[in-house]
Amino acid sequence: MSAAAAPAPLAADRASILEAPTPPAWVEDALSHLPELLLDHANCEKKAASSALALVFAYAEDTRLALALSRLAREELRHFEQVLKALGALGVAFARQRPGRYAHGLRSVLRSGEPGRKLDLLLAAALIEARSAERFALLAPHVPPPLERLYEELSASEARHFELYIDFARTAAPQEWRSRLEPLASREAQLATTADRLLRFHSGPLERAPEV
Repeated sequence: MSAAAAPAPLAADRASILEAPTPPAWVEDALSHLPELLLDHANCEKKAASSALALVFAYAEDTRLALALSRLAREELRHFEQVLKALGALGVAFARQRPGRYAHGLRSVLRSGEPGRKLDLLLAAALIEARSAERFALLAPHVPPPLERLYEELSASEARHFELYIDFARTAAPQEWRSRLEPLASREAQLATTADRLLRFHSGPLERAPEV
């Protein structure tokens, strides 16, 4: 294997790492608020590229990681461009949005000191990419034709990304990554499935008014 190559994946790691599936109510909310969802999706692609580059800068001495995530960041920026074009086709202007609770809530349980910080960042990225892959696949059959093919492609792309992050986490901490994944996956599932006041690509379903 060359110095630029990513670590070889284990077949067992290819199963989804998500602890809970996306609730059907979130899919219903997303389809009924598609322009809002697309805006957040565009912002998410920017954040995904930024997060990959942050890891490159933080761990530049890890050559395999740096090269792989440099490529991944470029791919995420291409996705950002694709979503911007989709927004334009639908007549929706790009705008910044108030961030949801998902990313902050997941970061709140990550360790800040090394060597645990590197492992936690890789696992958190894997969880985010896995959730994205799942949700693109759920939405693809129900969105307008220009988005359907894009979301099908993005689902496959994000699945590759979460496998990449998991493989690097396994390489970084072969004895610890599985046990450390459990509490992070539990927190991610809670954030992605419980009722939320803001609809975002990684939020839970919108809060419902109590029945009278």
